[in-house]
Amino acid sequence: MYQPIARLARLILRGFGKFEVIGADKLPKEGGYVITCTHRGWLDVVALGCSLLPTEVHFMAKKELFRKKIADKFLRDINAFPVDRENPGPSSLKIPIQLLKQGKTIGIFPSGTRSSEDVPLKRGAVTIANMAKVPIVPAAYAGPTGLKQLLRGTKTRLVIGDPIPTVSEGPSQGKKDLNELADRLALAMNTLETGLSRLDQDHKE
Repeated sequence: MYQPIARLARLILRGFGKFEVIGADKLPKEGGYVITCTHRGWLDVVALGCSLLPTEVHFMAKKELFRKKIADKFLRDINAFPVDRENPGPSSLKIPIQLLKQGKTIGIFPSGTRSSEDVPLKRGAVTIANMAKVPIVPAAYAGPTGLKQLLRGTKTRLVIGDPIPTVSEGPSQGKKDLNELADRLALAMNTLETGLSRLDQDHKE
């Protein structure tokens, strides 16, 4: 179900708001990876899923979204899986790590609507990537936050940054400090978001 829904969504984004993906050539060519994107609403989730086609993204989503049977089935059909953000346990790591080791792509949105979620989610993202020994790719979204803005023709842009390795090179293969990795990820995402804001300003002038 993922592929047809994502392709239809991409057509809608292109048709109404003009859809642009910047830096797609930076994505890892093989193996699993974690991609983290700035988050302001549900449309950035759609945009990220469309941007990586034909690669499918497996999204981490808060468990509250899965409470209703219809929502649960739909979310699982589009490769989302529930996570308890309030009380994260071993299962919160087990599922994404298994998927990454199978060569899948995990999508995480650490810049949540609540600022208190931001730092723990970034640390969670680098922890998962580090344990699975895969790179983490920063991304940023700029565009409509709802249907009204999309229908008005607001342009959708998603920019992808350089992958950040999470396992140190060399024979020891020691783990990098997670706080340092989280800081690098935060800086990369902020830089990408700032660049998109400047790009929007240039187009308006």
